[in-house]
Amino acid sequence: MEINKRTLVVDDSRVIRTIVGRALVELGFQPIEASNGRDGLERLKQGELPAVVMVDWNMPEMNGIEMVKAVRANPEWKDVRLVMITSENEIERVQTALEAGADEYIMKPFTKEMIQEKLEILGIPIPTPISAT
Repeated sequence: MEINKRTLVVDDSRVIRTIVGRALVELGFQPIEASNGRDGLERLKQGELPAVVMVDWNMPEMNGIEMVKAVRANPEWKDVRLVMITSENEIERVQTALEAGADEYIMKPFTKEMIQEKLEILGIPIPTPISAT
């Protein structure tokens, strides 16, 4: 079985998209970027669905919670795994994200290892990582 290497990183910060994308590349994934929830939904409509969507909470036009709810409302995307990556770290916010349909939650600041751990918890196969040598 071929591993789905596509990922979608949705964040209004280019710096955060780059950091998350770099971590995903090091884990063997192929990240695609979107700068807000609306852009993220458009990316989901194009081609093969990603193995996981990493989505920020606070973004203009459509925030992460709105995007998560929109993804969960579309039956074609029922199997898409959603991970919130955000500085919103109050337990009530985590609960809100999970109730909206997020599968996991990563708080900023984060590491590549934290991302890998969450993907493993979700049962997402990790492609052969790129060697750091």
